[in-house]
Amino acid sequence: MNSTEVLRELEQKLLDSSTRKNADIVSSLLDDDFQEYGSSGRVYSRPEIIAALQEETEVRFSMRNFEARLLAEDIALITYISTKVDQGSLPVEALRSSVWLFRDGRWKMVFHQGTRLPPI
Repeated sequence: MNSTEVLRELEQKLLDSSTRKNADIVSSLLDDDFQEYGSSGRVYSRPEIIAALQEETEVRFSMRNFEARLLAEDIALITYISTKVDQGSLPVEALRSSVWLFRDGRWKMVFHQGTRLPPI
């Protein structure tokens, strides 16, 4: 499996509700220096995002227009559009970008940003 396929699988895993509720799995995918710029405008640290995901209601995400760009042998920029479906709400789309670092034989996310798209 090449780096693009691995990174797509990891991003998809982080969109999966069962993964998001599992602090151990999320911790293993996020670098110690992880930071997220949320669509709300709030900045989250690794511990804050892990805690926030534990409180999240059951949601379903899909991804499209996935692109992986290797910026260096051990740094990748990922971009895609997500669609979030929450029970009883209209779908919400967002532009997403992540930076992944390859350390100690595995990819870890060091940065993520989500920017909501206006409703269609």
